[in-house]
Amino acid sequence: MPDPEPIIPRTSGDVALADLLDRALHKGLVLWGEATISVAGVDLVYLGLKVLLASTDTANRMRDAAAASAAGSHLPGG
Repeated sequence: MPDPEPIIPRTSGDVALADLLDRALHKGLVLWGEATISVAGVDLVYLGLKVLLASTDTANRMRDAAAASAAGSHLPGG
């Protein structure tokens, strides 16, 4: 009996940097991280990273959706 066809078609695995960047800008990409450098239990350096990578259209859609969500939560019964 032959193997069934995969639900998601396989790709060659070669993704061009331009395609990856286009997808990241279209969907939006959020990086959030923290690191603390300490010696002998004393925190010396704290690093915080918050990055949003998106096209202006995507960022505007995200902002509008967040504003609508926040406005809806302040309505009675919302």
